[in-house]
Amino acid sequence: MTELISIPLKKSSDVDVIKPLQNLIKSTYSITSNQKDYIENIIEFSKLRKAALWKVFEKYDSSLEIIYRYYDQICALEGKIPVNELQIPFRWKDAFDRTIFGGKSNLTISTLAYEKMCVLYNIAALQSSVAATQSLETDEGLKLSAKLFQQSAGIFNYLKSNVMLNIHQELTPDMSPETLEALSVIMIAQAQEIFTHKAVHDKMKDSVIAKLAAQTEEFYSEALKLFQKDIFRTFWDKDWIPLISGKQLIYRGISEYYQSLVCKCNKYIGEEIARLELAVEMFKSAQTKSNKLLMYQDYYNKAIKNLNDAKKDNDFIYHERIPDINNLSTISKASVAKLLPLPDNFSLNFQDIFAELLPICIHQAISNFEAQKNEIIICEIAKLRNMRQILNGTLASLNLPAAIEDINGTEIPQSLIDKANFINEAGGIKSLESTMNELPELLQRNKDILDEADRMLNDEQNSDDNLRIQFKDRWKRVPSGKLTDHFKTNAQKYRGIINNAISADKVIREKFEMHRENVNILSMEPHILANYIPTGCAIQESSVVLELRKLMEVVETLKVEQDAVECELQSVTIDIQGVFLSAFAKGGSFNENDLILENIGIHYSPLQKKVRECILRQEKLIENIQYKHMAFAKEQSSCGSTREQMLRKLANAYDAYKELINNLQEGVKFYNDLTQLLVYFQNKVSDFCFARKTEKEELLKDLTTNLSQNESSGSLNLPSHHPGISSTQTNLHTSHLPYPVQDQGHMPIPYEGTQVTLYPNYISPPMPATFNPYATIIYPTQDGYLQQPLHQTPYEKYSTHSQQNLSNDGNL
Repeated sequence: MTELISIPLKKSSDVDVIKPLQNLIKSTYSITSNQKDYIENIIEFSKLRKAALWKVFEKYDSSLEIIYRYYDQICALEGKIPVNELQIPFRWKDAFDRTIFGGKSNLTISTLAYEKMCVLYNIAALQSSVAATQSLETDEGLKLSAKLFQQSAGIFNYLKSNVMLNIHQELTPDMSPETLEALSVIMIAQAQEIFTHKAVHDKMKDSVIAKLAAQTEEFYSEALKLFQKDIFRTFWDKDWIPLISGKQLIYRGISEYYQSLVCKCNKYIGEEIARLELAVEMFKSAQTKSNKLLMYQDYYNKAIKNLNDAKKDNDFIYHERIPDINNLSTISKASVAKLLPLPDNFSLNFQDIFAELLPICIHQAISNFEAQKNEIIICEIAKLRNMRQILNGTLASLNLPAAIEDINGTEIPQSLIDKANFINEAGGIKSLESTMNELPELLQRNKDILDEADRMLNDEQNSDDNLRIQFKDRWKRVPSGKLTDHFKTNAQKYRGIINNAISADKVIREKFEMHRENVNILSMEPHILANYIPTGCAIQESSVVLELRKLMEVVETLKVEQDAVECELQSVTIDIQGVFLSAFAKGGSFNENDLILENIGIHYSPLQKKVRECILRQEKLIENIQYKHMAFAKEQSSCGSTREQMLRKLANAYDAYKELINNLQEGVKFYNDLTQLLVYFQNKVSDFCFARKTEKEELLKDLTTNLSQNESSGSLNLPSHHPGISSTQTNLHTSHLPYPVQDQGHMPIPYEGTQVTLYPNYISPPMPATFNPYATIIYPTQDGYLQQPLHQTPYEKYSTHSQQNLSNDGNL
């Protein structure tokens, strides 16, 4: 059985994938209808990883299926989550290095791409091991061995071209492009060797075997050049280079031997002898290279016998001149072994553990749709509520409809009784006070979460600064300050949101205090309420009064229509997930913007038209009311104004009560939504600090080992092939900025091991998406109340026109 090279496996260490993956999935899909926690799926994924890490060392065919499943699952998961946010410190050891710091060198990077590349490396390595142990005496063994060697060669070649594109930093030597190229070539050489062996086993034509062997010799020659590079001086197994060199000679000899058989068949005795002499020379030289080539002794014996027979025949019969071997034609080559591309799925029966999880492209599309939809809803509801404020303010300033209901000047107007009943049914002033008292607790909860995130960042930076002072130049990792800028920037943004919310709460409390007395009066029973309203003149029944009453009926109808439109805006349901999934199923890609605009147009354009119609009708209605009220005021000019002023205050208090209820409900919702985002932010900070802690412990271990060896040996020499701590590595942080320089307002980029990786597709979580509870407050003036708000209130930056931008990149 021929001696074949198998590649050593990389080793990893156990790491908790459950908590970071659960946090990421929960936060990523929190704004969709997909609220499943997937904890059972995540646990199964964790078990699959552990099996894939340790089963590979058994080197059985079944081990391949396990690591195939794990790699396929990683690929599937990449399409389901924003992988650059996954904070799992994956640690992998160099597969070859056995000398650095008394143990294998290793590297920890917190990105799924690194895990994927290392697992793919182990697939190729395990394939080489399984291929090398197959029986070459059976067709099944030959076919499987050739297939696995070709797949392994294809994987190493893929890694050579893609590993640096996926991992933007210097890796361990086994993952360098030079190493991967050499491994790919040796795998394809061994695959070609298997095909040559099969041709011999199947007793194919001598010319075919000669061509196959000639190509095998060329592959081994190329491999030998790569393996003998200076950078690999002490890298490979000590038996590999002699074995490769010997096989190059062996297969040169085999190709010449079988070509001599072709010459014998064609009666080219002189050429036959020349090729046999060269074959014998190659076999002799190969046996001096490695003692693992003794299985080719049979070829040597056959070549000697054929050479002696040919010379005897030539001496007695043919008397042909023996040509110089350099003048003979080169043997044609037949390259059968190919670099096999990576399959869509390695596992034949792969089943996605996270099959129910939406593809990330669909999730992003849904997020964008929700952002644009919310922007429209917020904008249209703001218009409706602003209309309502203008209408209520106009009626309150004219004391309508109470003024036209005051028949005798002593009884409570029916409209005021209705308002009092509404306030009592809603819980009166106690309900407002209860909700008002809830806000400080919600505020404090959010501040505590943000304070804890700040504390973790500060503790991590202080620890890094102290170790940098202790070890000075030996402490090579990236300073915490360079990695936490975006974290701290976002923390400041969140703190700014909280401060704005505090200001908004103050506005609400001031409005509450302004109307507290009158709201308290409206909370009383009708017979008590009457004691607070001064008497006045009875109204004079006239045509103007009748017209005003009709206009008040139109006002009530318009208010009902406005409420109905607002309700419709908030209750529209669109199966946008189904729309995107259907489009995705057809081709794997779709025009997201077109689908969003199409569905928003279908469902919201009619409602926007209704809002515009309501605005036009209200403007005309207010003009009519003001015109008729001027005539009404002239008729009632003789009556006193004390009662009218009190009725106006109570009407204003009623309107303020309704607004305060909405403001407080939406304020509570805002604080609860903000809590979810702050918890997500805190989890990301926690994951970052954990990854930094893991790296810190590894560096401390290496440094202490290094120091102890220096004390014992006086110096420490790194192998020539090992990258060590070079000037290139030291300057990498200054030559390439760690994060995009554009002011994108992203959430902090997750930490990525000892170097920093650019993440152009990083997805930030949305800021609070809720209607601005304070956008329609009517601010008091000396002359009463403004008809429109002076400005948008503190929540403006995460509502109305800014909503889409916030949902996309977290900008304030």
